[in-house]
Amino acid sequence: MNIINSSRRNFIKTGGALALGTTLPISLVEMAFADTAENFTFAYISDAHIQHISGNRFVRNWDQGLKRAVAEANLLMPKPDFVMFGGDLAQLGSKPELDHGAEIMSALSHKVHYVMGEHDYYLDLGAYWEKLFGPQFYSFEHKGVHFIVLNSIRTYDDWTYKRWPTAEQRMSEMAGLDNPNGSPFMVGEEQRKWLKADLDKVAKTTPIVVFSHSPLQKIYKGWNFWTEDAEQIQALLKPFAKVSVIYGHVHQIQYNQIGNISFNSVMATAWPWPYPSTYAQAEQYLPKLTVPMNRADPFQERDATGWQFINLASGRVDLNFTLYNNSERSVRFNLKNKHPEDSDYQAESSRIPPQSHY
Repeated sequence: MNIINSSRRNFIKTGGALALGTTLPISLVEMAFADTAENFTFAYISDAHIQHISGNRFVRNWDQGLKRAVAEANLLMPKPDFVMFGGDLAQLGSKPELDHGAEIMSALSHKVHYVMGEHDYYLDLGAYWEKLFGPQFYSFEHKGVHFIVLNSIRTYDDWTYKRWPTAEQRMSEMAGLDNPNGSPFMVGEEQRKWLKADLDKVAKTTPIVVFSHSPLQKIYKGWNFWTEDAEQIQALLKPFAKVSVIYGHVHQIQYNQIGNISFNSVMATAWPWPYPSTYAQAEQYLPKLTVPMNRADPFQERDATGWQFINLASGRVDLNFTLYNNSERSVRFNLKNKHPEDSDYQAESSRIPPQSHY
């Protein structure tokens, strides 16, 4: 199978009417097999952050962003077998926000699988979410691929159950932009036991795709680009030949490789995430990633909104980005070097300073 070409000409040819003027980060994923009858695609929408104001009023930017993403997903060609939603449907986890988000998502003409984000969870610990969308973690098979959905945004019991006088304050604390009073995300013992039992039933040659909200790796703890028990999850995935983790939460282009596991983020429909101010002191504050990585353009505030096509023909993730008001780029798995590589990687010595106008 050919990787989707991200040139504007071929992009329009591939996307049809859908491509014209679009700026939203819907990801189209194609799985390719020796028997072309088994090929399939799925689409990915994430991080809508629907925010209730009062009555029937919602923050228009986030509301309209999700509505447009859904409308354009319905025009995708080839038609995806299903759609993934990557978490943070709501901003403060309220019933009006989740109901409104669910109503918008109901216009999709495809089967939808949901990942839970921290903004969906910490008001009632996922109780209303489960009524709307089902369990917080689960797995499913589709045409030879084993898909796993985890709730990766739980945290320590003391923080969750004992620290805050009201559920609303707990939700507000975890929803803070820089999360000063938050607590590190984790999958937790219950899910790790479930995950081990689930994987024990799967052949080691089966392609594994894990959907989480947080990265299942440790990138930047100050903004909770972090999963506390990431190494334990990675150990459970290590025996499998081809593993891809696809996550939301970070609102920016990220990728990494740890052993046999490829990590790739999807972009948000709400807003692109600015650099933390401490990125300027990366040597002091950030751990070294196993693969050098950079944002598309650290001064372009819309660098993480656009189209993202994901190709899994090799069982590894290749990403092709068509970015709003920015240069096209690709992040592709290098089979020789055994990790993703950015086509436009900038050495640290040549990068412009991080943006600071937020």
